[in-house]
Amino acid sequence: MSEHGWSPNSPDGRGRAAAEEPGDTVWRLRSRGCWQEAAELLRPAAEHDPAVALARAELLIEQCLFTASQWPQAEQALRLAEALAEGTEQRAAAACARGFLAYLASVLGPRDRLDEAQAALGRTSALLPPDAPGRPLLDFRRGLVAENLLRDRGAAWIAYRRAHEGAGERGDELLRSYTWRHLAALALSRGERGNAREGFDASLRLREQLGFTVGVAPALAALAEVSEPTEAVRLRAEAARLVHALGGVPVWLARQLSSTPPGGVRTPGSPPDGVPTPGPPPDGRITGETRGAIS
Repeated sequence: MSEHGWSPNSPDGRGRAAAEEPGDTVWRLRSRGCWQEAAELLRPAAEHDPAVALARAELLIEQCLFTASQWPQAEQALRLAEALAEGTEQRAAAACARGFLAYLASVLGPRDRLDEAQAALGRTSALLPPDAPGRPLLDFRRGLVAENLLRDRGAAWIAYRRAHEGAGERGDELLRSYTWRHLAALALSRGERGNAREGFDASLRLREQLGFTVGVAPALAALAEVSEPTEAVRLRAEAARLVHALGGVPVWLARQLSSTPPGGVRTPGSPPDGVPTPGPPPDGRITGETRGAIS
């Protein structure tokens, strides 16, 4: 399990080619944005297996990230995972998922759940020892809260760096595709375009190598932000084609790309490429000044 559920490089180091069903099929469905189908494959075992219940919850939470919908379904799956959790590690993983769902609801959902997100991630930290396998994902999610809800870029940078290094040590390339992207966005906010381009390029390359198709379009759009005009137009067009092929997900990227006029030149005051624009939630935390991404 990595980032949000089953992944091509699991904690035991097996690659996707060596994975056993249903994990391999779940990954293929997930990577193409077919979260409902993947969750259905896991449903029977999730009723009694804590690990599968958590993996299913993470899949449905990821669906919320990309579609900004299906919140009750994700909540129901997470409650089951929390009820089945056995031992410290599983309880910590469920708490980490709870914090992420509350975070997403704050930036994409109907209401602010910042307090819940912080409490759940704090509970995760208290349960996990410093060298626990779940630490890199926890650090990443704490970075998201710091960056997008608390507006503390310094804390976000530290959290992302820890997550990046931890994911590297564990060989979690999917998580590193996320940490590369967020570190690059923070570098860009400081005017470090060279470092930003390196990070965005690394994120895109990893997602293409892993076959994480649903995550490629955001990586393309982010890279366009630090590319020369001609290349930027090509990258945005490629991202738009991919979003269309996947049925309009991620929804926040689809909206952002549709607001970019022909030729790829943004209107004054429009948000930078690679930044989600779902419209501000009730607390108004997501604004046009955001330089990173939701996840």
